[in-house]
Amino acid sequence: MAESPPIHVEILPNAHNIQIGEQYNYIVNGNYISSTEQATLIHLLQPILDASHTRDRETSPPNSACFPGTRTDVIRTIAAWADSMLLWNTHVLWLYGYVGCGKSAIALAIALKFERRNRLVGSFFFFRNTGDRSRMTRFAVTLACQLAAAIPEAAPFIKKAVTEEPGLLGSSLVAQLRRLVYEPFKAAAKRVRLLKTSLLNGPFLIVIDGLDECEDRRDVEAFIDDMLDFFKKNPLVPLRFFITSRVEQHIQGRLEKEQVRLENLVNHCSRDDIDTFMSACFEAEKQRNSIVKAYTRNNGDWPLKKDKDRLVDHIGGSFIFASALFKYIVDPTDDQSTPMDRLPHTLNMNPGLDTLYAKTLSRSQRLPHFSDVMSTLALIFEPLPITGIAQLLGIQPFEVVRVLVNLQAIIHIPGTDDLPVTMCHTSLRDFLTTENRSGCFFTPPSYHHHLVSRCSTFVGGRRPDTTATLYSIRHCTKHIQQFNRLPPAEKRQFRQFDYVDMLMKFRTHLRSSDIVLGAKSITRKEMRSFKKVWAEFSNPKTEHLERHRFTAFF
Repeated sequence: MAESPPIHVEILPNAHNIQIGEQYNYIVNGNYISSTEQATLIHLLQPILDASHTRDRETSPPNSACFPGTRTDVIRTIAAWADSMLLWNTHVLWLYGYVGCGKSAIALAIALKFERRNRLVGSFFFFRNTGDRSRMTRFAVTLACQLAAAIPEAAPFIKKAVTEEPGLLGSSLVAQLRRLVYEPFKAAAKRVRLLKTSLLNGPFLIVIDGLDECEDRRDVEAFIDDMLDFFKKNPLVPLRFFITSRVEQHIQGRLEKEQVRLENLVNHCSRDDIDTFMSACFEAEKQRNSIVKAYTRNNGDWPLKKDKDRLVDHIGGSFIFASALFKYIVDPTDDQSTPMDRLPHTLNMNPGLDTLYAKTLSRSQRLPHFSDVMSTLALIFEPLPITGIAQLLGIQPFEVVRVLVNLQAIIHIPGTDDLPVTMCHTSLRDFLTTENRSGCFFTPPSYHHHLVSRCSTFVGGRRPDTTATLYSIRHCTKHIQQFNRLPPAEKRQFRQFDYVDMLMKFRTHLRSSDIVLGAKSITRKEMRSFKKVWAEFSNPKTEHLERHRFTAFF
């Protein structure tokens, strides 16, 4: 084969006196940013880059979007509110509903709609057990960076706040939101371009999805209180918040105010939407699945209209139930049953996700390592790829895949072994960790002990850059803390000195430069957490000297 000619590239041809300094290149909310004030802000603020509506939903769930032709009524209602004059409507709309009714899909649709209209300031999609996306720690800086990208006029005000107040990034959530989001937007909104946009087209919008997924409840309360206070004092600022969540006391008690418009998604659930979705899914399956193709050639249409109608009635208004139920019907299984065999069984399932979860999990229940794989998925503090799960459990990646391949109706399995495995919905984690719901599939809190034991095998290893090692360094102490919360009777079967030995080894190897350099994401907060756990578990009589040395090290 002949060699390809060398590639010729010209950069700035015929240019003179050109100087290129340090550059930062980012993509935020689909906007490419390079060597600008916004790029400098991103470098300073370090936002979460996979928290917005533009994230890769396959690797950063929730992976949900409205099926074409559905949810038109509720989307029209929300858009009309967002387009209305400030004097005629509230600054905040809260869309609430039960698990799986499609809140995240609607939030995505609204974010995309207002991005196309150039009126989206930013979006943040919370998701439990995903590190920073389940906390408020970087919420304000993430919104601030999105604000700077969407409205460049706000960038100088954000930069001024950061440079004039060096301690701002370590201050309270309320202070950060005021100085980095609300005040810069208010200042920028006075500019001619933004005034014209808001007067002619309507206010700007921030979309917050899954507020109930945030673990920092007090910060959630503070965010809501301060947001409403800001709008009370600034009733004409052209900004609105669209918030979605389940009904939880700490959210409901603060959002049920005259300043907030409430929308119950149950009132917008349409049987026609579910029927449209299921009909399209079955039509696509008939084109894709050779078994279904062969069946319909000899037996006519499938499913029969009466069976599909029964299925739609059985589903009710839950899109996640509809999606999971469809996957349960059509996904291949080890028992050699066909989609035609499985459809009648779904009609006998109790409406709701618990029965579906149990039925799906039973497909892999008897496989080796099933309990360990599912318990690990239920308790880990951030999603791990297949290779990371295998490393942590001391098994082969193919053994993890063998367990998960039958569970694709409820678990997202990525195309490669190095992308994170995620649950289709966080309600699966709730199911697995609630004994009266999951029964034989229950993951006991004491399993944290096993995860601590496994984490300890990676601390001080020769390969500090493996997924399991980095996970162990970041989260081992959290597993210890969770185990330590168990009643004394449940902890007696485990030996406390095992933890002291493990912590001593953990402390020793954290000193090693290759471990610390390999774990680039380890933070001072995690180091302090380790120190706290060390103090809790060390015996003051026998470990006094070691604890003294440990304290000096930190």
